[in-house]
Amino acid sequence: MSTAALTVAPPVPSPTVERAHGHDLLLHPDPAVAAEQAGLEALLRCWTRETGARPGPDGRLRIAVLGGAARLTAPVRYWSPGGWHRFGPATLAVGETGPAGDVREAPVDAVTAAALLAAAAAERPDPGQVADLAARVGDSVVRTAEILAHRRTAAVPGGPERSHFLAAEQSLLLGHPLHPTPKSRDGLGPAQSAAYSPELHGSFQLHWYAVDRELLAAGSAVAESAERLTAGLLDGAVPLPPGTAAVPLHPWQARELAHRPAVAALLADGLLHDLGPAGEPWYPTSSVRTVYRPGTPWMLKLSLGLRITNSRRENLRKELHRGLEMHRLLESGLAAEWRAAHPGFDIVRDPAWIGVDHPALGDPGGLDTVLRAQPFAPTDRALCVAGLVAEQPLGTGDTVPSRLGDTLRALAVRCARPLPTVAAEWFLRYLDAVVLPILWLDGRGGIALEAHQQNSLVLLDAEGWPCGGRYRDNQGYYYRESAAARLAARLPGLGADSDTFLPDEVIDHHFAYYLGINHVLGLIGALGSQRLADETVLLAALRRFLAGPRAAATGSALPALLLDAPALPCKANLLTRVNGMDELVGPVASQSVYVDIPNPVAGA
Repeated sequence: MSTAALTVAPPVPSPTVERAHGHDLLLHPDPAVAAEQAGLEALLRCWTRETGARPGPDGRLRIAVLGGAARLTAPVRYWSPGGWHRFGPATLAVGETGPAGDVREAPVDAVTAAALLAAAAAERPDPGQVADLAARVGDSVVRTAEILAHRRTAAVPGGPERSHFLAAEQSLLLGHPLHPTPKSRDGLGPAQSAAYSPELHGSFQLHWYAVDRELLAAGSAVAESAERLTAGLLDGAVPLPPGTAAVPLHPWQARELAHRPAVAALLADGLLHDLGPAGEPWYPTSSVRTVYRPGTPWMLKLSLGLRITNSRRENLRKELHRGLEMHRLLESGLAAEWRAAHPGFDIVRDPAWIGVDHPALGDPGGLDTVLRAQPFAPTDRALCVAGLVAEQPLGTGDTVPSRLGDTLRALAVRCARPLPTVAAEWFLRYLDAVVLPILWLDGRGGIALEAHQQNSLVLLDAEGWPCGGRYRDNQGYYYRESAAARLAARLPGLGADSDTFLPDEVIDHHFAYYLGINHVLGLIGALGSQRLADETVLLAALRRFLAGPRAAATGSALPALLLDAPALPCKANLLTRVNGMDELVGPVASQSVYVDIPNPVAGA
């Protein structure tokens, strides 16, 4: 299915406040029950966004399944203009309603619901894709239960590794709220999951290869070579054979690679040497494959062939070149201009990479690693936005807490002001600190960022107010074709190896989703669904921000689009999954299914 494959109808009046549907099952004392509920709610949020389905006047969502012979139903606990709806337990109803009707209802689990929705979503359901989705939903639910059981009972680790940065990276207990398989990690066994999962406070030694220098592939946009930087991370923990360079690997990837014929042949020929695990432990961050070690100026974005959500996560060469290119472009003077306008914002740089070149390996070859700058001190309050807003269903209290909720409640006490008032001010400060600089880089710099919540960091001051931000991800830079001449003047040859220039209409399409819907509307939805603020107030505040002189001065087209467009292009994660698409494969314009959804900003 191509992008813009579906268009949904305008919304109908719907409930916006919580209805009395019993205890919140996300807080159920049994982690398995809470995980099932989280899985169901994610599926239902995807369905409502991607099809335009709305609850009836009685506050229940009804979805026709099995060709209309049955209905999947769920009560609405909270209906979110930003999309972060909350639902009660789902049931499957068979039969006719009415005075003489005989309706039979039974509870339904997430796997069954996934199979029913997958079949209902496709014109001609592919049994293999339906089964794949159901299996991955089951995997996601089981892993979520494992995570909740751990976080409800395990002590919070201490020590120097417990920085604000890492704590936020480990906070995505339920994952993407609008993805059908947010915690699916196809291929991880239980022991591996304990070591490699950030939510389980995992840590592990890197696995090291030594590569003959004839096959060494590397790039660096900083003073030191990638080979020297990587050798410094190994720090003599294991000796290198003469004439070789050290290449770090994720331990899961090392086991996988040993079974690939091309890698096995290089090992057998002595062009690759398996050095095994070595060195101090590293900690997985929210992406699972990017790892962090306290006291080290580098993070590593490792190749990892696991299917995580929609894609296998192995580094592509164009992404490696893109990281170096972006660093050089910023250092050409663009960063200085940007900082003059927005001193609190920057990009976390990916200025070096190392890997292996051989015709038999292909691209991705599975052996390439990004060296990412690690600019945060342990005391810096640099928090992944997705981790900050993530629900933390730890089984206590009447509402599901979050790090954002804790921050805002502490601010409200300190300021002696009502929580909704503080939340609205926090949101406005956030727009200035995080969103405005991204608009500037788009409009004035000609570069749009794939700034969804997991790729974005917010810096908080000592009290908890937003004071800056960072963006990270060498996959998510888009150079506008309309800005090609001025960007190439800054850095001749730009884009030749990175394949980063795109037509403006493609960029506008994706930028509206990543920054407008996923990031900003996702933040509004989190604040509303967690009872921290009124979403209608926040949408009005967003309109004032977008219509104001500072947003207009950025030159970005996104503010006008968000203000006026009746519908916005939105990535459809359920339909993308049902169609078996890998978001890292193929042209950017057609990697995912997109639908048009009603624009709540225009309707505010």
